Amino acid sequence: MERCPWCGTDPLYVAYHDQEWGVPEHDERRLFEFLLLEGAQAGLSWITVLRKRENYRQAMDGFDPEKIARYDDARIAKLLGNAGLIRNRLKMRAAVDNARAWLALREAGSSLDRLLWDFVDGEPRINQFRDVAEVPAVTPTAEAISRDLKKRGFRFVGPTIMYAFMQAAGLVNDHLVSCHRHAALVR
Repeated sequence: MERCPWCGTDPLYVAYHDQEWGVPEHDERRLFEFLLLEGAQAGLSWITVLRKRENYRQAMDGFDPEKIARYDDARIAKLLGNAGLIRNRLKMRAAVDNARAWLALREAGSSLDRLLWDFVDGEPRINQFRDVAEVPAVTPTAEAISRDLKKRGFRFVGPTIMYAFMQAAGLVNDHLVSCHRHAALVR
């Protein structure tokens, strides 16, 4: 069974590739989780984040934005002391700010799901890449999403982070055409 080469053979990475990456996601909590994890990943490898994901889930109230939005400096300091997390003050503060921006979006009568999927007209963009070297790090759509989210108070949502988010949440199908998941996700 052929896979995208980036996932290698690590069982955690392979499971992520085969079961999650590129699957169109509409669940608000899962979208928020991907947003926080992609921001935490900035400057690090994705496998580092995957290995810490369960720690994040436990330490950060199951990625519940309503709870995270209420985190104060003491709670952030406690999280920064947790060796199971990426202990970066800016990224942790951004997680709280993003939860607050998520709440503001909801209070304005919208949702992260609606906002993000509107950028791709509600349908995943299906790419036909044959080699990893063809896959872009940034696209004009990712740049537009980044600008929009930043205006709304979201942080750690630069264009590169947002393109990785789009790939993870299935807004784009960037599985190589030779990968068994490409055709499965097109169906």
